Amino acid sequence: MAANERPNPDALLARVARKQAKARRGRLKIFFGAAAGVGKTYAMLLAARERRAENLDVIVGLVETHERAETKALLEGLEVLPPRQIEYRGTVLREFDLDAALKRRPSIILVDELAHTNAPGSRHPKRWQDIEELLDAGIDVYTALNVQHLESLNDDIGQIAGIRIWETVPDTVFEAADEVELVDLPPDELLLRLKEGKVYLPQQAQEAIRNFFRKGNLIALRELALRQTAHRVDAQMLDYREDNAIREVWQVSERILVCIGPYALAERLVRAGKRFAVSLRADWIVVYVETPELQRLPAEKRDAVLKVLRIAEQLGAETVTLSSPAMSEAILKLASERNVTKIMMGKPSRRGWRRFALGSVVDTLIAEAHNINIYLLGSPHKPEEAEDELRLAERRRDVLPGLLQRSKARKQGYYLGYLWAAGATLISAVLAKLMHGRFEQSNLAMVFLLGVALVASRFGRGPSVFASVLGVLVFDFFFVTPYHSFAVSDTQYLITLGAMLAVAMLISNLTANVRSQAKVAAHRERRASMLYAMSKDLAAAASEGEIVRTAVRHIYVEFGSQNLILFPDAHGRIVYPQEESIPESLRQADLSVAQWVFDHNELAGQGTTTLPGTKAVYFPIDDGSTVLGVLALNPVNLRRVFLPEQQKLLATFLRLIAQALTRLRFADQAKKVALQAEAEGLRNSLLSSISHDLRTPLATIVGSASTLAEDDGSLKPEDRKELSRAIYDEARRMSNLVSNILDMARLDAGMIRLHREWYPVEEIIGTVLTRFGKQTAGREVKVALPPGIPLIYCDAVMIEQVLANLLENALRYTPAGSPLEIAAETSADSVEISLADRGPGIPEGLENRLFEKFYRVREETAQSGVGLGLPICRAIVAVHGGSIRAHNRADGGAVFAFVLPLDQPPPDVLQDEGAAS
Repeated sequence: MAANERPNPDALLARVARKQAKARRGRLKIFFGAAAGVGKTYAMLLAARERRAENLDVIVGLVETHERAETKALLEGLEVLPPRQIEYRGTVLREFDLDAALKRRPSIILVDELAHTNAPGSRHPKRWQDIEELLDAGIDVYTALNVQHLESLNDDIGQIAGIRIWETVPDTVFEAADEVELVDLPPDELLLRLKEGKVYLPQQAQEAIRNFFRKGNLIALRELALRQTAHRVDAQMLDYREDNAIREVWQVSERILVCIGPYALAERLVRAGKRFAVSLRADWIVVYVETPELQRLPAEKRDAVLKVLRIAEQLGAETVTLSSPAMSEAILKLASERNVTKIMMGKPSRRGWRRFALGSVVDTLIAEAHNINIYLLGSPHKPEEAEDELRLAERRRDVLPGLLQRSKARKQGYYLGYLWAAGATLISAVLAKLMHGRFEQSNLAMVFLLGVALVASRFGRGPSVFASVLGVLVFDFFFVTPYHSFAVSDTQYLITLGAMLAVAMLISNLTANVRSQAKVAAHRERRASMLYAMSKDLAAAASEGEIVRTAVRHIYVEFGSQNLILFPDAHGRIVYPQEESIPESLRQADLSVAQWVFDHNELAGQGTTTLPGTKAVYFPIDDGSTVLGVLALNPVNLRRVFLPEQQKLLATFLRLIAQALTRLRFADQAKKVALQAEAEGLRNSLLSSISHDLRTPLATIVGSASTLAEDDGSLKPEDRKELSRAIYDEARRMSNLVSNILDMARLDAGMIRLHREWYPVEEIIGTVLTRFGKQTAGREVKVALPPGIPLIYCDAVMIEQVLANLLENALRYTPAGSPLEIAAETSADSVEISLADRGPGIPEGLENRLFEKFYRVREETAQSGVGLGLPICRAIVAVHGGSIRAHNRADGGAVFAFVLPLDQPPPDVLQDEGAAS
């Protein structure tokens, strides 16, 4: 194989990813027809019976028989899922029961009418979304669809049939189907079935024949159905060529850019762009450029743009929203960055002199878009479409009364700007009148230009243009001869007035642009500051609770909406937070919706296509691979959440939250790993020390015991006594070793309970020295206690253990016969007891490590300890509220000292007894 014929590795990986995704999903089969009555449901039931005969688990989710006898007969022998009953406005509606189907989990399920709109209160507003969830669960689905319900054909169907189809299905659903079976019937046969009452009831059939089911309509619909099926066959052929690396006739890939705006043509542009992209098998992008002028549009028009962008996303487009004062420059820059080959847009709305004077985006693109083809779409002028647009506008007025009120308030502000423009012109005229006769005419013109600039900086382009024209008229009427007339006696004043008007218009335009750009820059700066502040606060958060509080606060400040972050419990079920206060508006947050969002990693709730009837909007918080939680947001204004720029901002917020949570969880995991490693190290040290320190005494015990056991009477009594003493001493060493280990374990677990009493220090020291009488024989042990030393409130047995461990440590690590010194010092609130020796001292820098578990300075001399004596001392002293330290003596040797607090004075009686003793 030649090098240029080898498959592209990226393409191979993408192909493998597609196959893996398909393997996890169920298969979708669509029975596709030109119109109702061609036999889609009948063919679907026949196919289901064939699968049932192959012993596959097939059930009927919902099938509309329309009382056709031959269709109802095919339901016999098939399991039918009971419909879900929903009461709506006094009527009980039968809907597909999605939850029951998911619980039943058949191999194949039949769900009729893919384009059906679900009743209010359903999880999804559209049935095709129910089917998507079934496919995601791995269930195969059979369904039926008419060609007029495809979203991209909506405009064409309206022109053919003369009516608007409101129930549509995104083309992406149709294109993603694993199999499409065309159910075809010639128009004459379909009309015959209608007349025979096999499609609708007789009275409905006659009405249908006179309207939608005219023969011309049926022929056109049949052509569209055949064409869509042919396009699908072409797409399958191209997929086959790509999967098998057949490249001989590949062409350079195309990319289409569809430009939309706030006009009625936008939806038609999107649908036409979809059809164009399908025919070319090209990627396509829908862009909306928001200029300063468009930013001042009424809210309902901006909402219409948002709706068109959502339609584009449903049809499979990538949507982009840009902010720029020059629309053509933004479009050309995006086209260059994304390697666009074709641009689609509407015909220019400006005509005649306005197009010549003010220019057109289309003309600019044609002149400057090199190597890019420009396609223009015209506006139809059909009365039926105008009526549809009117009905759509009426619906929007019913649904969005709040937006209309805000629009009215905006209009009031709009008129206020013109009033200020008139006022500024009047003030300029008064000032010019005062200056008239003392200054040149050019100076008077400057006063009017100053007024225009002030109006433009405050109220924008419209009022400033009005102020420019009004100012020229006032200047001509009052300050140019002949006065109080618009006539001009000297022609040079015509040039003055024309220049004045041109300069005023130019200043107006430039000032308005600067004002608009300043607003955009301030908005971007505010957004950047908000993101920086949030990322800084999240980075400083040390717990999950702090992250949640920080995120909730910043989201509330930016979006003005109460919000709540929900996390799953140990079983993966979304629950309310235990410690956080829940906002009043979110106390009834639907956990089932949040659970669905968590399970499917898709947003749901108000303003979305999933469970739109809920009050809140639910967003998944994911780190790219795992869903960590769910954000429940109760929006005060949906536009503030779903405008494209706001959606991007909220998506950035959610990414920051996910990153902070992931960072924290990784840090917790790292701590756990470090603790496990430390515990493993301690365990290994313990086993190593115990194995070494038990081996020596065990060897002595075994050797001495075997000698005694095998004695035949030849051992002398003194030898037997020595061997017995060795067994006793080594057994005691083992007992001390095990006791230290158990004491350390109890101290670490907090299981030691102190039995405190008042004890004199000299009694504790004397008891320890008596216990170590044999070991200290041959050494000088000095005890220095100040007079009147107070009693200490302690557990005497535990403090004796501390002193005993220190003494044993000194005996082990210092030369035989070297002196030892025990001293005590008192202060106002503590007593310090110290033990000093004349041994080799402590290696520099290891003073604190001596008190770590299993740590020993000199392994070769540590023949009878596991490195727990000093850690036990530190633990006991800490339980008493004191501290312990070690340091070298200036003249050689080491000092170990521990401090015990004097929290309260001893009772007088005990103090007297202690002094007497």
